[in-house]
Amino acid sequence: MAKKLPKIVKEIRKYKPRDTDYRFEKTISYSQMSMFRSCNHKWQLQYKEGNYLYQPSIHFIFGTAMHETVQQYLTVMYEESDTAADALDLNDIFESKLRDLYADEYKKNTKTHFSSPEELREFYEDGLNILSYLKKNKKKYFSKRGWHLVGCEVPIVLNPNKLYKTVLYKGYLDLVLYHEPTNTFTIIDFKTSTRGWNDAAKKDEDKQFQLILYKQFFAEQFNVPVDTIDINFVILKRKIYENAEYAQRYIQEFRPASGKVKVNKALDAMNEFITSCFNTDGTYKEKSHTPNPSAFNCKYCPYSSNKLCAFALS
Repeated sequence: MAKKLPKIVKEIRKYKPRDTDYRFEKTISYSQMSMFRSCNHKWQLQYKEGNYLYQPSIHFIFGTAMHETVQQYLTVMYEESDTAADALDLNDIFESKLRDLYADEYKKNTKTHFSSPEELREFYEDGLNILSYLKKNKKKYFSKRGWHLVGCEVPIVLNPNKLYKTVLYKGYLDLVLYHEPTNTFTIIDFKTSTRGWNDAAKKDEDKQFQLILYKQFFAEQFNVPVDTIDINFVILKRKIYENAEYAQRYIQEFRPASGKVKVNKALDAMNEFITSCFNTDGTYKEKSHTPNPSAFNCKYCPYSSNKLCAFALS
């Protein structure tokens, strides 16, 4: 029998994001801000000038298929029961999603393959290892005692800077849980990774800013105290070190600090992005944004390989 939902969970589930009028409103996201902070000029080429370059990726379709499969499993677990969740054929669900996503990307890519059967098989088997580990160890990461599922892909749409009324932040939260005994929320973002996050990745403030901003914006949108919200990155690892000194796990958790200082720092980064790129009426500023050429940025930049960026390192 499904648990009775608390009033606050029902209210959040009923929320319908406002429509966006693209005739005069602009939408921004964490990924836009992150790109701008990495290289202003790359953001300009893609978003301001509209040079959208399509790059299919096995990592993208794997991550999407894994997200959707894990979300489906956890939804059944919280909404129905552990037994019902474990009865799902996750291998089949994941395989179907991976095949369908690949087919869609293949068509978008002018029916050109971007992976090999061997690579697809490897990624598929990696996914099965993650799912098997999750089923066996779900209680280590996802408790049901006092917890309720608020939702998957919970939408966030609001003005991050009230002076820019036509610039809207839009994002979707992978998983939100509510703990009724303590009246607290946990926002979870799933990340797929080859071998997990090392210390450098954990210390990367740009990575942290995503969930820190989600925490602040969730509090604003649903009128809940920001200090009642926890955040957690759940990293799903494709590979583990078989001969490591310590036992390896396919799931890694990382909870970045998200107190007032960190929240203000994330908001400052967002406001710097907005004020650098937009006028208060939502139009783009008439300025050229500074490139940030580097061996790392240019190596993986599509504008470098397509010669659209005159500043790219050769």
